[in-house]
Amino acid sequence: MTNLQLAVFFFFQIAVILLVCQAVGLIGRCVGQPQVVSEMIAGVMLGPSLLGLLFPGVSAALFPPETLRILFPVSQLGLAAYMFVVGLEFRVDIVQARLRSAVAVSVAGMVTPFALGAALGWFFHAHTGLFPERTSLFEAMIFLGASMCITAFPMLARIIHFKGLTGTTMGTVAIGAGAIDDAMAWCLLAIVLASFDGNFAHAWLNICGGAGYVALALLVIKPLLARWARGVEARGALSDREFVVCLALMSLGAWFTDLIHLHAVFGAFVMGVAIPRGLVARELIARIQPLTVALLLPLFFTYSGLNTQIGLLDTAYLWGMAGLVLVAAIGGKGVACWLAARATGLPQREALGIGTLMNARGLMELIIINIGLQRGVISPALFATLVIMAVVTTLMASPIFDLLVGKRERAMQ
Repeated sequence: MTNLQLAVFFFFQIAVILLVCQAVGLIGRCVGQPQVVSEMIAGVMLGPSLLGLLFPGVSAALFPPETLRILFPVSQLGLAAYMFVVGLEFRVDIVQARLRSAVAVSVAGMVTPFALGAALGWFFHAHTGLFPERTSLFEAMIFLGASMCITAFPMLARIIHFKGLTGTTMGTVAIGAGAIDDAMAWCLLAIVLASFDGNFAHAWLNICGGAGYVALALLVIKPLLARWARGVEARGALSDREFVVCLALMSLGAWFTDLIHLHAVFGAFVMGVAIPRGLVARELIARIQPLTVALLLPLFFTYSGLNTQIGLLDTAYLWGMAGLVLVAAIGGKGVACWLAARATGLPQREALGIGTLMNARGLMELIIINIGLQRGVISPALFATLVIMAVVTTLMASPIFDLLVGKRERAMQ
């Protein structure tokens, strides 16, 4: 296809993606699943796991490889824009008030699943063929540990919004702990890839660059923006030019963290946190959120689904390994975070809600394991096993949350 043909065909792809996401969303709503989970399932359905398996000709015609050159950057824009909005809604005051809980949940949600994942990595490396020969025992243990630690950060944010938990203790503690856990998991991935390539300078760039970016955004950019925001408040309106400057700041943050291989979502999220609260934040949310949620995020879920092949689990043995991974994932993340929240004095229902929300892996898991597959760290069979874990833990989140927390108690928080 020529560039013009690609651009024109892209509009047709958008229409198909949006209609499928809405259709699946209608079904998902009947069983208590938020739209974001339905979009994840729709993305997997449009990929090789279902459409490509049942109708390979239709799949090839609808998503030819050359069109992914357009779908990928647009999907990343949608993800970054949404995480910028999540940062704008992030309640730093609640995190500060519940800092002990957020840190405890984050540590529990990191250490326990990492230990279980590392143990599984040792077992799989020593007794199965789920890791390629080139992958060392150290790399296998660190990678699987990082995969277990990851939280569905973008998806967690949308579930919290869907449940009406934005700004509550439960929602803010979960978002804060999830952000810390995912940042640490990406640092662990950087160590694995550095070991795989024999160059640990990349890992240092990832970790130090990320810490430097957070310090710059919160200690330098945030105070400067606070001065500017006072002028906006005095005028009572955010101009179009100022809106564009904020979008540019978001893009620069996403660009930098992606450049140092920490992923664009963290750059956009931290820049959103740095934006002053009040009129500026409200105006940005009102302008960015509707189009991002309705149009751009479904494209991200579809692009990720196109790289997911659940059909690779084709033996009872592999399904058994998938079950083992799933049990370790739920125990290491959900149960550990619940206990940590309780240990810091949070009420039982809030603690159960936090543990349930933190257990969802979603598409951040799919991103990290896609990188592992593309770089040859894991085998296609282990990739499929981890996909099952990501999908099941995400599907569990909403119904178990309603069962354990309940709608009346949730609304009161």
